[in-house]
Amino acid sequence: MINKRLLVKNLLAHNDENSFYDKKRFVDIGRREGKAKFLKHVCALANSNPSNNSFIVIGVEDEDNKIVGVDFFDDSKIQNLVNAYLENPPLIAYENIPFPHLPEGKVVGLVTIKSNGKVCSLKKNIWKYYGGSVFFREGSISLPKAYNVELKDINSEAVATIELHARNNIELTLDGVIDFINHRHKDLTSNYKVFKEQFVICWAGHKKKVANETYYSRVDIELINEQVKLFYSALDEIIIRIDDDSFSTVEYVQLGLGGQQQYYPLEKVVITFEANGTYQIKSELLFEAPQFDKKVLHHIYNANNSLLKKLENKSRLSPSEIIDVTNLPATYLICYLNGFQEAKDHLEQAGPVLKAHHAKVYQAFKDSLRILRKVKYS
Repeated sequence: MINKRLLVKNLLAHNDENSFYDKKRFVDIGRREGKAKFLKHVCALANSNPSNNSFIVIGVEDEDNKIVGVDFFDDSKIQNLVNAYLENPPLIAYENIPFPHLPEGKVVGLVTIKSNGKVCSLKKNIWKYYGGSVFFREGSISLPKAYNVELKDINSEAVATIELHARNNIELTLDGVIDFINHRHKDLTSNYKVFKEQFVICWAGHKKKVANETYYSRVDIELINEQVKLFYSALDEIIIRIDDDSFSTVEYVQLGLGGQQQYYPLEKVVITFEANGTYQIKSELLFEAPQFDKKVLHHIYNANNSLLKKLENKSRLSPSEIIDVTNLPATYLICYLNGFQEAKDHLEQAGPVLKAHHAKVYQAFKDSLRILRKVKYS
């Protein structure tokens, strides 16, 4: 079993960027250019390594390999994105790897790419790349190649060695459990569960009972023996279910207009552990968009557009407008889910302005984009 934090360290220490490994300060698949560049690198790494894993490490400075981290990214539909744009798509996993020195909520992203053994290419045009394009790695660069190319296995031994050096052990697992419960989350209700004598999941959060159901908020869930953060949220509430073979969550998000807020189920995730030392993660989108009066939404939509212009112009806001800014990401999201197609574009363009305005509003913006991403790729 591979300890993903050790794997990241070995990749950073042992190699500069090459034909099976790339590193990024960040990726932005929410925008067309960022999505295109990400798909190009995935395609190139898959073609350059038909018989072994390739990796992209995200949250690292290019010049000195300093680990600075990125926001926790919920990847559950990223395979759908790859399938939509790539012919002969590789299997892809995005994992969030915690590092002790990073601030709360920050992780290192680890993308693992496994080729299906066939030439991977773009299905359709995206940004400046044309459908049918094939990419390969030459050193640290992803370059286009002619389609009649031959896949060659040249990295299997190097990748096997790196993965071998990242094997987990009992000491790392026990230290991880103790650190999670006694140090990082000593102010929260914390617990752990061992599955199949091999896998250890720790979870922590504020616990409350409503009727006969137990909910957790400010939730952090980690697969300790692989050093993978499975879930993190400072706002949403979740239900946790456990049996001998599986660990499952149902996540709820809060949406509404004004004081009429309500929790809606967003997604169910089930992790099933096998006796042979493997596990499967399956997700199911449960979200059904709440519907509101179109006249009310039309008023809110226009008010949001005016408010966004005031923020862009750095105009003075009234006390009521300051409150409206706090709700702007969620109300733009509701407008889009109710048929206001341009609301999505306005929301995405609002990011830099909201980031400069207030950290809490910017977090609400990122939460709204996350819901949009899940709905889009489901």
